[in-house]
Amino acid sequence: MKIIEGGIAAAKGFYAAGLFTGIKNKRKDMALVYSKGPCKAAGTFTTNLVKGAPVKYDMEMVKLSPYAQAIVVNSGVANTCTGKTGMEYCRQMAEAVSTNLNIPQDSVLVASTGIIGKQLPMDKILWGIENLAPILGNSPEDGTSAAEAIMTTDTKKKEIAIEFEIGGKTVVMGGMCKGSGMIHPNMCTMLGFITTDISISKELLQEALCTNVQDTYNMISVDGDTSTNDTVLLLADGMAGNPEITERNDDYYKFLEALNYINTYFSKRIAEDGEGATSLLEVNVINADCKEQAKKLSKSIVSSNLTKAAMFGHDLNWGRILCAMGYAGANFNPDTVDLYFESNAGKIKLIENGVEASFNMELAKDIFSESEVIITADIKMGNEKATAWGCDLTYDYVKINAEYSS
Repeated sequence: MKIIEGGIAAAKGFYAAGLFTGIKNKRKDMALVYSKGPCKAAGTFTTNLVKGAPVKYDMEMVKLSPYAQAIVVNSGVANTCTGKTGMEYCRQMAEAVSTNLNIPQDSVLVASTGIIGKQLPMDKILWGIENLAPILGNSPEDGTSAAEAIMTTDTKKKEIAIEFEIGGKTVVMGGMCKGSGMIHPNMCTMLGFITTDISISKELLQEALCTNVQDTYNMISVDGDTSTNDTVLLLADGMAGNPEITERNDDYYKFLEALNYINTYFSKRIAEDGEGATSLLEVNVINADCKEQAKKLSKSIVSSNLTKAAMFGHDLNWGRILCAMGYAGANFNPDTVDLYFESNAGKIKLIENGVEASFNMELAKDIFSESEVIITADIKMGNEKATAWGCDLTYDYVKINAEYSS
């Protein structure tokens, strides 16, 4: 497996573009992704009962349409809590893409992110689609332009592409995502789009995405809020020329490994770019009795506001970590827990068998002051493990969200 240039437009047959339309004040705010040929499509979506119109639209399209061929995305306005008008605007977006690219309307997927409760400015949206279609390209710059256009409070674009071997053929997978606040997903992330030229059945494509999301996007928490518009879409156009994957064989698991690489990368980038964040927190729970126990414990630690605040202040208040484990809803013995802190500055054991160990305080503070900190909790009950990602909780998080719609 090798990282390559190109992002969302790296795989054979895919094109992308980003554009400023005026939905937002200054930054690019619309992106278009297009495949020359029909694609198998898979998707995962928010479990929030309040779902954006694009989520409802895409859920139906992914399930019922024979194939997908384009994704149109706007940032700045979420098209959520917009009633029948919002659904009609989704259809108008798909129709406009269909007209401009000469593809079936039901092959177009739509996505929106931004402020909830406002109607889409359709004059700008339709102008954007008309002007995106002619500038579609497959260069790394085209992929980057699309990645920039889907950002909201993100401070960094998030994109990656890799290549790997399947059935004697070189397969490429690339993607882009956005996410900074309202991150506490369950079944997906904020907005994530992945393209690949692998040949695989629609059923296994959906299975792979649903399976991998559980160990990647579902293990992030920035602020405990589950978005109304969370969406991950995965398109496969089959242009790599590998024998179609129709069963869970070695090729399927190689594909799953590549998908996990992409989604883990995005999960960490979303966590470290949490609104106002200054550091990335990775939490590993090891030697658990079962996978679900490890997931509950690691997610509880990474979601703890007290732990996140201590991380921002470089405060070695390890009691907050054990406290978060205690209310996670997973049974364990606090008297056997070992707790380790690790970063580029070194590694120390803070707790041994549930009580404070002897450690170098200055080294501990240096470790906790790095931009990426790893906490490992060994609960000594079995052989299972899980990893979760989050970030510190800063003054800037409150400031950003106090002024979000102003």
